[in-house]
Amino acid sequence: MKLSIIFLILVTPMLLTAQEPNFEMKKIFNGKNLEGWLEPENNIWWTVEDGMLWVKSGPEKRESILWTEEAYKDFVFQTEFKMGEGTVDSGIFLRDENVQIQIGISGSLKRDLTGSPYIPGKGYPVEADNSVLDKSGWNTMRIEARANHFKVWLNEQQVLDFTAEKAVLQGPIGLQLHGGNTMSIAFRNVKLLAL
Repeated sequence: MKLSIIFLILVTPMLLTAQEPNFEMKKIFNGKNLEGWLEPENNIWWTVEDGMLWVKSGPEKRESILWTEEAYKDFVFQTEFKMGEGTVDSGIFLRDENVQIQIGISGSLKRDLTGSPYIPGKGYPVEADNSVLDKSGWNTMRIEARANHFKVWLNEQQVLDFTAEKAVLQGPIGLQLHGGNTMSIAFRNVKLLAL
């Protein structure tokens, strides 16, 4: 009896350690250029400067989405972002344009819904508590996507736990410049962990 207890005491920590996944995230923006991303044709919106990815509205205020070259299934995506000038309406597209996590002012609701999911045709089914958002400084957003279940953290605080009715299960990740506004936003330390 004593031997089995001693065995469990010695072996259990080793088993737990062996089962822990490697949570080291991989940079998917190198801070130098748009390598790994599908640069839009006639790109006038997306630039890289001082290790940051900047997007700024063009004179016609057209929409632009910067997609990763690679497609992902389940993943953890993380980025730092800083809102720039104008009315910032941006977001992170998850695998396609049917699930987006908002950054900034909702064009339809005219208020800040950072961290909330936007579903075309359904609007914002739930709203994140984004009270920890720093509107003038850098913020960190982390998104966990497992099938159609999504969790969002803003500045290390979980602000959303949401299951979409439907979701594409594999696809690229997109950064959005919403059309119709004069705006800019910067991203840096863009990372991903495939699950």
